[in-house]
Amino acid sequence: MRTVTLTAGFIPLVDAAPLIVAHEMGFAAEEGIALDLRPAPSWSSLRDMLSFGQVDAAHMLSPVPIAASMGLGGVGTALAAVSVMSVNGNVIGVNDQLERKLRDLGHDFDFRDPHAAGAALFKAKTGRLRIGVPFPFSMHCELVSYWLESLGWDLTGDLDIRTVPPPLMGDAITAGEIDAFCVGEPWGSRAVDQNGAALLLPGSAIWNFAPEKVLAVRTDWAETEQSLLFRLIRAVWRAGRWLAQDGSALLAAEMLSRPGYLNLSAEVLERALSGQLVISRKGEERHADRFVEFHNGSATFPWRSQAAWIADRLARRSGKSPEIARAAASVFRPDLYRQAMHRTEADLPGASGKVEGSLSADTAVASAEGRVILYRDSFFDGRIFEPQE
Repeated sequence: MRTVTLTAGFIPLVDAAPLIVAHEMGFAAEEGIALDLRPAPSWSSLRDMLSFGQVDAAHMLSPVPIAASMGLGGVGTALAAVSVMSVNGNVIGVNDQLERKLRDLGHDFDFRDPHAAGAALFKAKTGRLRIGVPFPFSMHCELVSYWLESLGWDLTGDLDIRTVPPPLMGDAITAGEIDAFCVGEPWGSRAVDQNGAALLLPGSAIWNFAPEKVLAVRTDWAETEQSLLFRLIRAVWRAGRWLAQDGSALLAAEMLSRPGYLNLSAEVLERALSGQLVISRKGEERHADRFVEFHNGSATFPWRSQAAWIADRLARRSGKSPEIARAAASVFRPDLYRQAMHRTEADLPGASGKVEGSLSADTAVASAEGRVILYRDSFFDGRIFEPQE
């Protein structure tokens, strides 16, 4: 098989690991591709790199291809999400002033209860809460707005959502530009270590199984380069499977820590990979089960129903019609994923959509081999989302 070089963009985050591991561990080489991995400084620049053909594929926020399909963000290039790269992996944190107020109110930072955390945060804030998120079209933004709106916050009067690139989130806390943040690791931990922040919740406390990053390509490239696309999907899938194995966290953290990737200590990266997070300057630790998932629970499957949830949220915030939202869900491409994974050892769900939030426990579902277990996917408020056809 002739080796072909593919360019892939990424943001320095722990959940870029499947692309990095696919390159470093030889999973890409096994598929006859060489990955030229290119870091980007922000999500807008990475989106533009992909849209304008500067890279072939990208580690991308799951809402970005959907937003592009809905005409949001000013980029008209059609993008496709051909697999999910990671589930969960975000943290919500606060500055030291809010931390003190929350503790004075008796909040124990248990890292588990979004109801108690949201109620205490409402009492502790002064005026509108300024919260940083990495991009307007991001799971960070959707999780925060869903959480606080469900608790009765007025998103216009009580909340000021600001865009801050992930590596700069801690600096924005120190500069007093934001009071709180929702960001992917390791930048929440970095804000604790260097900027005096405290971690309040993992994103998984709001939605137990939220699709965080996707493997995104241009739709026209997916149609003309299917052989290369399928090889890339399989390489990233095998990397995610390796990441999910017991004992992989230490070696993965060492790989990610290198200067060409995240350029941070392996210790801080291993926190996210293991789910054992340091939440305050006091050294308090909390464990979050399934803090970030790269493989198990059919984590990499691009469910149309997850895309529909994202599209519905974007439509509500932007005033787009339900018809546009329903059409946008088609940018998640389980059809391409199934073709890529055909004749591999992967056992895929029989359906391409489900009722989101309906699984209160890990559940076996219909599949070709009968081995698929879907993980709990509850929303914190008990609601469910059933896509409208």
